[in-house]
Amino acid sequence: MSVAFLLIVLFGLLLLGVPVAISLGVSAVLTMLFFSSYDVMAVPEIMLNGLKPALMAIPMFILAGSLMSKGSSAQRIVDFARSIVGHLPGGLPMSAILACIIFAAVSGSSPATVVAIGSVMFAALSQAGYPKSYSVGAITSAGSLGILIPPSVVMIVYGVTAEVSIEKLFMAGVVPGVMIGGMMMVYAYFGAKRLGFKATKPASFGERWAKFKEAFWALLIVFVVIGGIYAGIFTATEAAGISAVYAFVVSLFVYKDIKFKDLYSVFLDAAITTAMIFFIIGFAVVFAHFLTGERIPHMIAEYLVDMQMSWWMFLIFVNIALFIMGQFMEPSSVVMIMTPLLLPIAMKLGIDPIHFGIVMIVNMELGMLTPPVGLNLFVASSLTGLSLKDITLSIIPWLCVLLVGLGLITYIPEISLWLPSLLG
Repeated sequence: MSVAFLLIVLFGLLLLGVPVAISLGVSAVLTMLFFSSYDVMAVPEIMLNGLKPALMAIPMFILAGSLMSKGSSAQRIVDFARSIVGHLPGGLPMSAILACIIFAAVSGSSPATVVAIGSVMFAALSQAGYPKSYSVGAITSAGSLGILIPPSVVMIVYGVTAEVSIEKLFMAGVVPGVMIGGMMMVYAYFGAKRLGFKATKPASFGERWAKFKEAFWALLIVFVVIGGIYAGIFTATEAAGISAVYAFVVSLFVYKDIKFKDLYSVFLDAAITTAMIFFIIGFAVVFAHFLTGERIPHMIAEYLVDMQMSWWMFLIFVNIALFIMGQFMEPSSVVMIMTPLLLPIAMKLGIDPIHFGIVMIVNMELGMLTPPVGLNLFVASSLTGLSLKDITLSIIPWLCVLLVGLGLITYIPEISLWLPSLLG
């Protein structure tokens, strides 16, 4: 009865347009009042206890991404990508996708990746004669890799919620992210050939070297931060602090594309984004605490095991449930709500928690691209002036590519687990 009441209140408030954080908090507190012996006065203490030190990485990665996306780093990364693959049929959209893969490893944010790369590439693709639907679909979809390729804010949220190594999660996201990005580039190649685009003269080694040197400092952050984590030099939280300082120095003193007068707006944007995420996390902690205290995940796990549900059948259920929730809620919210419910069941069925986390995050990618709450759709609409309907239609073929990638990642765990096992 308590579970039914909790879910009815939660989804009822969401349907009424109440913000996710408030919906989570109100539904959990009302259920505590009416169906349990919990002292609601302890809610602030539960929230504070749930804010683990590892979450400190979130504001610093957000700040680093904000600093890099406000300056010329995105343009330099795009120019370097174009020098590598721009001569192929579909070279421009392939360059945009490759730039999204690289910038995702700088910003850790899906919408930020779409803004940074889209503001540079949308106009270039239109001028080159690509249909708007084709170019918008490519960049909007590739931008979703921002939450899969490390450093990813959603990965940090999952790591804290599931109590698994964030460093291992970061490692696990690399191969799936590059694989899906590569699949998108292959689709862009054949799509452009179908549209009649032909190969052009490739850039010379000298041109490529020049573009690499221009983008060097923007690219170096990927190797410094991610390489440092993988080499065991520092933790994810320490890497976040280093990335923020590095982005500050590069933007102000190396590229000089951000002035001291711009810092207020950069810091304000980062602070607003951080506050929104932590507000959701705080109330999601209360929600998860109630579910765990009432042993609801344990009871569901026992029921599914008694039904003799296999691991692959369970993952079908997970993908469907997460795909639906991702259409209505922000990724961090879905992860905070569903992890305490689903992870104990997954582990009882023998599914690795790192692999399960990557499956959840790829589903959240799909949520970024599906209405009514797909953030990437709104970002692309504001950048291009196209309607949400047109944007949604443009991403359908790319969404199919993502679904194929999700299927491979779901049922071939080695795609996610190979790199973490290799690096120990």
